[in-house]
Amino acid sequence: MAYTTIDDPTIYFNTKLYTGTGSSNALTGVGFQPDWVWIKQRSGTENHNIFDSVRTATKRISSNRTNAEDTQAQQLTAFGADGFTVGTDDGANKSSSTYVAWNWKAGGSASSNSNGSTTTSVSASTTSGFSIATYTGTGSSATIGHGLSSVPQMIIVKRRDSADGWFIYHHSIGNGKYLRLETTDTEASSSNLWGGTDPTSSVFTVNNNSTNGSSRTFVTYCFAEKKGYSKFGSYTGNNNTDGAFVYTGFKPAWVMMKATTASEHWNLHDNKRDPINVCDAGLKPNENNAEEDADRLDFVSNGFKHRSSSGGYNSSNTFIY
Repeated sequence: MAYTTIDDPTIYFNTKLYTGTGSSNALTGVGFQPDWVWIKQRSGTENHNIFDSVRTATKRISSNRTNAEDTQAQQLTAFGADGFTVGTDDGANKSSSTYVAWNWKAGGSASSNSNGSTTTSVSASTTSGFSIATYTGTGSSATIGHGLSSVPQMIIVKRRDSADGWFIYHHSIGNGKYLRLETTDTEASSSNLWGGTDPTSSVFTVNNNSTNGSSRTFVTYCFAEKKGYSKFGSYTGNNNTDGAFVYTGFKPAWVMMKATTASEHWNLHDNKRDPINVCDAGLKPNENNAEEDADRLDFVSNGFKHRSSSGGYNSSNTFIY
């Protein structure tokens, strides 16, 4: 398999830390104009709030909730050339609260994609292997163009117009199973969710009400693997503080993991909240809890090394990351 090597990953992904002001604030220093911004209050229990340039600013979905997309006029109010602007809402800018924002660059303004049987509106970076797409469901088997020109290793689908879960395809568990981002559930089986078909370099398949219900609207985030930038795989925990080592081939800046064979939280770390080892500033995408403080793992030059026997990180179970 051929890979594109990314020499400077920070032009496609960067983490921004900030302290809320309670008034409109244009945040800079991201290094690019982001297309996907995921904001979480660190010091309190506000929801995870997710915005993207395809759905446009102010349109919020939350990874810890099944709620439909809503309009939050005072959370993320604009995408900027070097960051984004937040308004007065506590979910993104409560005075004196601390926040983290994870920022990804896709392809800028969306364009129409007719590679699949359903036309999508797509912003894609074929270099970094990340795309955002919106589409309307047909109620039957359909293919969805993702714009990456390479095979996605992970796909996230969320219904927008009404409440439903966050459904995740990951190549390590295959096209007959899925995980849900908003729950602690183990992997579940479905012959229809992904149509029992692996994604290709141009499309992925959907055939289920939660990924393609008739006249329902959806957003999908697709990720292909890129050498030196992204890695999607699985590992088996050893239930020891001298924990499992996971090889990525580069030093991670952001890691998210989930036990597939046990009911455990999703867990997420980054290199800005944890600039030195041991990484202890954990957040859980499936809940609104404030940032925890517990030694969990090390970011090393070629992967990450577990330093905990915690069930959500390194128990004797299989995990995806």
